[in-house]
Amino acid sequence: MSLLADLVNLDLSDSSEKIIAEYIWVGGSGMDMRSKARTLSGPVTDPSKLPKWNYDGSSTGQAPGQDSEVILYPQAIFKDPFRRGNNILVMCDAYTPAGEPIPTNKRHAAAEIFANPDVVAEVPWYGIEQEYTLLQKDVNWPLGWPIGGYPGPQGPYYCGIGADKSFGRDIVDAHYKACLYAGINISGINGEVMPGQWEFQVGPSVGISASDEVWIARYILERITEIAGVVVSFDPKPIPGDWNGAGAHTNYSTKSMREEGGYEIIKKAIEKLGLRHKEHISAYGEGNERRLTGHHETADINTFLWGVANRGASIRVGRDTEKEGKGYFEDRRPASNMDPYIVTSMIAETTLLWNP
Repeated sequence: MSLLADLVNLDLSDSSEKIIAEYIWVGGSGMDMRSKARTLSGPVTDPSKLPKWNYDGSSTGQAPGQDSEVILYPQAIFKDPFRRGNNILVMCDAYTPAGEPIPTNKRHAAAEIFANPDVVAEVPWYGIEQEYTLLQKDVNWPLGWPIGGYPGPQGPYYCGIGADKSFGRDIVDAHYKACLYAGINISGINGEVMPGQWEFQVGPSVGISASDEVWIARYILERITEIAGVVVSFDPKPIPGDWNGAGAHTNYSTKSMREEGGYEIIKKAIEKLGLRHKEHISAYGEGNERRLTGHHETADINTFLWGVANRGASIRVGRDTEKEGKGYFEDRRPASNMDPYIVTSMIAETTLLWNP
């Protein structure tokens, strides 16, 4: 096994200018990630310099068998923490051979919204808090939980330390460092309320780059849990009952919100979000109704309310934002399995482009 590890960790730059590019895309379910690798003649830093590539869409639920070719368009490049050296991870989106975005390509529509001059001028910042649950591989039960049983009630696990309170820290730390290595703007991690549940934060990042970074961070996490023999779940309510669900709270601000008088802009934006509450909820993740019950730090899925420092609200405004009269707000409705391309672009479209 030591020889295998040596080969996996070979530094290709000692013998070749060639690099490996891992092309990554979102599969047909909207949450499954797929990837495959190709050799390039030398280092590349601009995604527009990368070749397009095809794959079998009939095997990912994205094309019929009789016309299965789907084309990957490279969109963002990150350093590869697994192969290291000059090797790269490439976030792609998917198109038909005729150049039309396939139905599961949510990045294309988001890119159009973020390219709108009115959105560009407002320089939208996002900070996304991605919660997830680590599961024991063969039993599909949270890491650290007794098989077929339950740990003690919630309370000591949030940001907890100790072998009886923290489960999977080696995976979490490996992921944290791998994301920093890759060039993802990961801003922190913490243990969550339910044991075996964790969170990482991406941002503040501008526009569509926030979503690219979340998807690559998810990919890196899946790869690390693959190595560790653990399963990562983005289910918004993995364990029924008196246990916290998993969300992807999305923090948001625009240039106008960050400047003097921004608090009034924030309140107008929240009013717009309230008017489109049902539309947003329908796009904020599958199974979210199991999480948004009005309990466990959530607002009821059918109710829109906002408040300062209220974690039981749909939208939370921080004390500092209220005090300084400018800043950001947090949309607490998105589920952990949300598509960040949909959520971030929808928030921008509602608050900046939509006129009630």
